[in-house]
Amino acid sequence: MEQRRLGANGPEVGAIGYGAMSFSDMYGPTNETESHAILNACRDLGVTHLDTANVYGMGKSESAIGTYLKANPGARDEFVIATKATITKDADGNRSFDNSAEHLEAELDKSLQRLGLECVDLFYAHRRDPRFTPEETAANLGRLVEKGKARAIGLSEIAPSTLRRAMKVFPVAAVQSEYSLSTRAPDLGLVQACAELGVAMVAFSPVGRSLLTDHPIPRERIADLPFLSTNPRFMEPNLTENLRIMEGFRKLAAEMGTTAAGLANAWLLTRGPHVIPIPGTRSVEHLRECISGAALTLTAADLERIEAVLPVGWAHGDRYSDAQGIGPERYC
Repeated sequence: MEQRRLGANGPEVGAIGYGAMSFSDMYGPTNETESHAILNACRDLGVTHLDTANVYGMGKSESAIGTYLKANPGARDEFVIATKATITKDADGNRSFDNSAEHLEAELDKSLQRLGLECVDLFYAHRRDPRFTPEETAANLGRLVEKGKARAIGLSEIAPSTLRRAMKVFPVAAVQSEYSLSTRAPDLGLVQACAELGVAMVAFSPVGRSLLTDHPIPRERIADLPFLSTNPRFMEPNLTENLRIMEGFRKLAAEMGTTAAGLANAWLLTRGPHVIPIPGTRSVEHLRECISGAALTLTAADLERIEAVLPVGWAHGDRYSDAQGIGPERYC
């Protein structure tokens, strides 16, 4: 697989990584055996960047990676592992964020224990805590690099202005944001700022939480998934419209001899050599579909055809509900 660098001075990783939120039960029940099968497939396919977080299944995702690494000692050297912290709850049980040095270190210590590691390759602030300036958050993360608990720092769901301010205090290796053919807000400054500053742009949900695939999550399952059942793009009448529009994209992918997921990831790889999609799935077969995008070379004519069937702003409904949208910085 093509290699891309995770930050200006970071390690090279496969152009497409893996988002391990799917090791939790976010999109349906899973277990350690299935998660380990995905990690075996990642090694076979050249997927070397694993992305997880402390809140994915409240430690379940990190623990699955940790038990795999323990059972396969040589695998640690094959993977570049990132995790995140910041999302927590206040005294009343409401979702909140904490970018304090104490919280970040305490949560990273727990993550390291679950992963069975002394150091992660990349540690993100999962959301920006408005009580702290970008400079303060960068400094708090940077201290963990200085302590040897992380090799690099990242920021998630932030504005370009936040990145620029943070970079003045400590080098940021990666910015993570939802980015796909159905969510293109990062094109309005974030992708460009990352390129300018030598920061990797890690694109999560690159297949639109299954919309940009040949097998979207069935309607009957959506009702059982708390996140999707309240997500505007998966609620009626938006869902019917989105599925209707996606028929054209699936047809185009078939005409081009690939899958919709493969084409969606291939499109992201054309957005810049610093863009690294991290699709997540509970299925080895679906993982292969996503990774197939790394082998595609899209021409200008191909991109025009994609744009014709999925023009900017085609999706019906916002990417998040009001409750889900608390935390990500809006900058456009």
